[in-house]
Amino acid sequence: MNTKPITALMAAILMASCGTSKNTKNDLAINTPIQTSINLTQIVDDKAPVTINPGRFTNETVTYRLPRVVQGTYSVSDFGKYVDNFKAFDYDGNEIPVEKIDENSWTITNAKKLDKITYLVNDTFDIEEVGGIGEEQPFSPAGTNIEPTNDVLNLHGFIGYFDSLKNNQYNLTITSPASFVRSSALQQVSTKTSDDGKTVTTNYYAPRYFDITDNPMFYGNLTVEEFQVGDIKIVLSVYSPNKVHSAASLKETMYKMMKAQKAFLGDINSTPRYDIFLYLSEGLPESPKGFGALEHHTSTVVVLPEAYPDEALAESMIDVVSHEFFHIVTPLSVHSEDVHYFDYNNPTFSKHLWMYEGVTEYFATLFQVNQDLVDESEFYNKIMQKIQASKNMNDAMSFTIMSENVLKDPYKDQYVNVYQKGALIGMCIDIMLREESNGQRGILSLMKELSNKYGKNKPFEDDKLIDEIVAMTYPSLRSFFDTHVIGDTPIDYNDFLNKIGLELSEGKIETNYVFNGANLIFEANPQAGKIFFSDMVKDNSFWNDQGVEPGDVLKTINGKELTMQNANQLLQEMFSWSPGEDIEVELDRQGESVNIKTTTTQSYTTGEGLNEMPNATEAQKKLREAWLKG
Repeated sequence: MNTKPITALMAAILMASCGTSKNTKNDLAINTPIQTSINLTQIVDDKAPVTINPGRFTNETVTYRLPRVVQGTYSVSDFGKYVDNFKAFDYDGNEIPVEKIDENSWTITNAKKLDKITYLVNDTFDIEEVGGIGEEQPFSPAGTNIEPTNDVLNLHGFIGYFDSLKNNQYNLTITSPASFVRSSALQQVSTKTSDDGKTVTTNYYAPRYFDITDNPMFYGNLTVEEFQVGDIKIVLSVYSPNKVHSAASLKETMYKMMKAQKAFLGDINSTPRYDIFLYLSEGLPESPKGFGALEHHTSTVVVLPEAYPDEALAESMIDVVSHEFFHIVTPLSVHSEDVHYFDYNNPTFSKHLWMYEGVTEYFATLFQVNQDLVDESEFYNKIMQKIQASKNMNDAMSFTIMSENVLKDPYKDQYVNVYQKGALIGMCIDIMLREESNGQRGILSLMKELSNKYGKNKPFEDDKLIDEIVAMTYPSLRSFFDTHVIGDTPIDYNDFLNKIGLELSEGKIETNYVFNGANLIFEANPQAGKIFFSDMVKDNSFWNDQGVEPGDVLKTINGKELTMQNANQLLQEMFSWSPGEDIEVELDRQGESVNIKTTTTQSYTTGEGLNEMPNATEAQKKLREAWLKG
């Protein structure tokens, strides 16, 4: 998923228990812009009317589709199933026959007479399943919202394409209430206010359908801040339903983070503008539940809980947005033909999710210690969490085979491992490059070399990438790829960590209030609507000190009753707790109420941790310094 999902707590608990006449070529003149419109002033029952005017066809039959899969999601979304009242009209205004051939596709006969298509789009936020990512539900940051106060316009949920016309230009017109703030990553052409001052019509231009899908928009009661980081203009747009947070309150955090990212990237090619769209969910049944972000080439859509305290929201934004911003390296500058020529209805996938998502996630972790945003112990703890989490997945599965078959069983359930083992693959390659070059080269320099060789307009051949990387670097990488990336042999991380004077060893390690290391300390009984502490709570120092016992059922958290509908949000809030917070939790212990009112302290558990080797040599320490700060 071109997403970096925050821990899907509920999902994990339940599993545990991206016209007029024209000259013709093919169906239509290639340079004929497709006229599209969305009217946000005529919404009924959260459904927005859409009109598509493609110009004049010369073929008898054409097919119009909305995406089954969008780039970066690596899962089936089926945006066509959110379309109602699909109709086609001829030039005399008469309705002409339409056949829906699958969930996302409509075939129109008598296409030579086709003037326009109209339909209603229902939003996805209102009907998400508990836990956020249902198998056939769009992940929230890829979804859509249509409300009186806010519209999340991931345009792939509104605008489709004709099979042979994906490279045609698009003109998009959006009509909205004049009171709405409008924020768009798509090129704006013009804007006009109605004579009565109540509505605004804004026109946008997209060179091809890809640009429709790659440039999201927010409309509504937003706050927007702009700032400059080097030669990149950053636009931060925030929707907070209850005005708990704002773009102004997050601006300094985002500026500091992106300044550090730019310094980390150095002279690598970048985008002149980057948009961040943050939707804060208030935790109602109709609110989005899939927390995380969806990458676009020069923007990202983020969904997080509005209830997060300022510090927790800032920390989450650093982790999530930094990952998405690093996608300007890959897939923006380095990508395969599968990405470059993406098929929204029947996509093929690259073998190299270890790079697209894994290396991107590794950069999002490494840059924080490289630029002194976190100390070394916090960085080591994050690496350790990834090691532990990866071992909860299938550690003996070929990463390239999983990537290429990510929509299929049994591989799709292993996708989340791209953010764990995928990042660790990046780490191992980084350490190997540092060792082979006496600290002078790392995976960032490798990605720069690949960016220079390819760039956003030149895809690589999927089957040749690893051979090219080995040719550009050292023969030792061939064995690593063959054994641990193409092959299915689990990685012994000590083989790589020992090179830099670190080791995995047993001891006391920091944890939080929801996990012991990478293991959830809760289980669920969905039928009874209960979430309760598992046996693992005995090894969590904070809850153990409070006298919590296995089987204790969560009733309320800080005064909010926990239900299966809001459990994901409340557990996310608990996950965000920091030492020193006053908290109150009510438990049910075999019918008896147990109240815990205390101040949080740092929680610990026992397990494997990442520590410095007692006998680390100066050469190992020097290589470690190059790894962390080079």
